[in-house]
Amino acid sequence: MQAFEYASPSSVKEAVGLLSSSWGETDVLAGGTDLLSLLKERLHTPKRVVSLRNVSGLNGVSATQIGATATIDALTKSKGMPAALVQAAEGITSPQMRVMGTVGGELLQRPRCWYFRNGYGLLAKDSSGKALVPGGENQYHAILGNKGPAYFVSASSLAPALIALDATVTVVGPDGEEEISAEKLFRTPAGDNERENALKPNQILIAIKIPGGAVKSATYEVRQRQLMDWPLVGASVALKMNGGTVESARIVLGHVAPTPWRSSEAERALTGKSISEETAMAAAKAAVAGATPLSRNKHKVQLASVAVKRAILRAAG
Repeated sequence: MQAFEYASPSSVKEAVGLLSSSWGETDVLAGGTDLLSLLKERLHTPKRVVSLRNVSGLNGVSATQIGATATIDALTKSKGMPAALVQAAEGITSPQMRVMGTVGGELLQRPRCWYFRNGYGLLAKDSSGKALVPGGENQYHAILGNKGPAYFVSASSLAPALIALDATVTVVGPDGEEEISAEKLFRTPAGDNERENALKPNQILIAIKIPGGAVKSATYEVRQRQLMDWPLVGASVALKMNGGTVESARIVLGHVAPTPWRSSEAERALTGKSISEETAMAAAKAAVAGATPLSRNKHKVQLASVAVKRAILRAAG
């Protein structure tokens, strides 16, 4: 990897002060499970890496708030967490990832697209500017939100659950704290020099807040292998019930688009209905009705539909 300056601040304010206002100049180090591989592959070549290791107060876990440097392992062991979030965290089966990986880092990890990871840029274009994904090896790429310029899928397993639960994130920058809805944290970049999230280069994610309230929730993911593998597709569901009827629903698909994909169509198909195999299937079909698969990933449409149906039925018990 390229040589860099290592900084280990003791406060959030000090950490923010060490960050650059331009992407690429500095990086934030939490658990390092993603950043270290990016540095080794020279996909990131920062002049300074700012570690959060010695910043206190960022690793707490409660039913309503999770510190950004709390580990996945701590999240799975915490009591009172919504089922959708626990199930998403438990899907990360690698012991190393659980013990070292942080919740904030899991949300902000870079895409796992093999074109990006092999140096073809975030939008995966050749030297002439032609997009490589539509006619290339796109088995694991987007089936929704993929009309350009991005074809990668959001890699986070926790994000769909947090969006379904209507969570917010707290970020800190030179101008102080800011609350952002988890749904608005993610964005589709328009160029290779942009990022997949709404943070500025000199902002740090410090906490995730989960609203209270009685909802039934669940996550269902489909993996090619259960151990040390990212999901092919996933779905997280949060249902507010009025007796046996769905008063409101939030349904979010993961690993199918450049951002976690909230399906208002599926939510409408479920609202006002009782949960059954038939209503769950109707919502599942609605969730993928607008899918536009690429040349080699049509299978993901069926998998996504199944994930939505099973997440709904799991949430309903």
